Amino acid sequence: MRDDIPIRAGRREWTGLAVLALPTILIGLDMTVLHLAAPQLSEGLRPSSTELLWIVDIYGFLVAGFLATMGTLGDRIGRRRLLLIGAVAFACASLLAAYSVNVGMLIVARALLGVAGATLMPSTLSLISNMFRDAGQRRFAIAVWMTNFSIGGMIGPLIGGVLLEHFWYGSVFLLGVPVGLVLLVAGPILLPESRSPKAGRLDAASVVLSIGTVLPVVYGFKQIAQDGVQEMPFVAVGAGLVIGVVFVRRQFRLTDPMLDLSLFSRPAFGMSLGAQTMGLFVLTGTQFLILQYFQLVLGLPPLEAGLWALPAMTAGVVGTLLAPAVAGRIRPGWVMAGGFAFSAAGLVMIAQVTAESGLALAAIGFSIPAFGISAALALTNDVIISSVPRERAGSASGIGETGAELGNALGVAVAGSVAAAVYRSQMDTGSLPAGLRPDLVEAARSTLGGASGVARQLPRDLGAELLGMARSAFTHGVRVAALVEIGILALLVVMSLALLRRQAPAPDEAELLPPQPELPDAVRESR
Repeated sequence: MRDDIPIRAGRREWTGLAVLALPTILIGLDMTVLHLAAPQLSEGLRPSSTELLWIVDIYGFLVAGFLATMGTLGDRIGRRRLLLIGAVAFACASLLAAYSVNVGMLIVARALLGVAGATLMPSTLSLISNMFRDAGQRRFAIAVWMTNFSIGGMIGPLIGGVLLEHFWYGSVFLLGVPVGLVLLVAGPILLPESRSPKAGRLDAASVVLSIGTVLPVVYGFKQIAQDGVQEMPFVAVGAGLVIGVVFVRRQFRLTDPMLDLSLFSRPAFGMSLGAQTMGLFVLTGTQFLILQYFQLVLGLPPLEAGLWALPAMTAGVVGTLLAPAVAGRIRPGWVMAGGFAFSAAGLVMIAQVTAESGLALAAIGFSIPAFGISAALALTNDVIISSVPRERAGSASGIGETGAELGNALGVAVAGSVAAAVYRSQMDTGSLPAGLRPDLVEAARSTLGGASGVARQLPRDLGAELLGMARSAFTHGVRVAALVEIGILALLVVMSLALLRRQAPAPDEAELLPPQPELPDAVRESR
């Protein structure tokens, strides 16, 4: 058999794809279910608005920071082995998060979940590239793989809603335990082991520098959103940017860089990566705010809020599966631009929500970008991989995954910070009911969940007045965040048409074929 002929996947590979769906579903589920649990977390642990955002998105930032490292580690020790190690670590960290007794412990547990989660994503995509060598099959397999993010998002609110109706908020973290156990049992049976004989060495300094770039910048913006313009947040942002410059310069000097930044010289690669990162930025930020709107503003219980999110999640699945078929006839740049433009219409609807506008406007407004952005993102991985030489496909997919996770985390961080800043500005101390203790004033100004807790401690009339003010302030923050996201989508439309309009609708299979693994001498001679 010649190595340059695509190998058609069989029953074992497709069954293995179902196993690889589990960690993908787990990540989508873990993100969505935590968005649903945010109100209960606010009341149970009383985090500040900044602490709540750290609880939600420290996971995504550490996933992004460690993805390239774990990809290199998987090349060295075996992708399946790393996947199974990560499944065990994820289950253990989920238990720690479930039984956290304070905010600090939960943030640490979420950070450990991020490190464990970083082992899952590069392993799954690398294994798919090895299992599906035919370009058409691989394109469909990647679309199915991406669909599982939406599936995880769909079942997360439903399962999480049931748990939150009957158990404490920590129960939502336990969902990672059975998924990890199933993966641990089925993985060795159905997944082939693969590793690279030319894997680069791990560069610990690059790992530290990447984390040192992201976290100070995010911390600075969060503090600015919470406390206004102060010296310390600007120092943090500046320090992160300086570390980022050091990180970039180090990557260009290394023989085996953690991130191959030379790939950005290819317009299709850079644009697709940017579209993937910023598309997820908009989608996850919108989801985070809308699920809180359903519960805290409209007063829906968790399960009902999850059911109202189901149309958006279903739309995301449809968009993901439909886009590859359309892209076979229309250039990807046009499909992506159309998806982003369509999504902006939904955010225009979200920009009209109020405390009295009801469910339909928010649910439909959320479903439209869920469909449009998911359709655009279904093509980004394929363009990212097809726009570089096949021997660099591993580096390209690693950078793509890093951008995706960073987009997920930044979406929550930035949209949440914008909404929190607007909320605090609207909840001016002088406009709150007179006579509140300072600690109650701070709790009410910190988050809508905190204001709900304070309202229950007040006489009925005062509580209703405070809650009405807080709900109005929160929806104002949602509207401002939606306007910011509309601007981002408009930019993505222009950039997609400018840089990807000439990208071929159906890349050549030989160009998309991943590098063949080196075979032992005995096997090579037997051929």
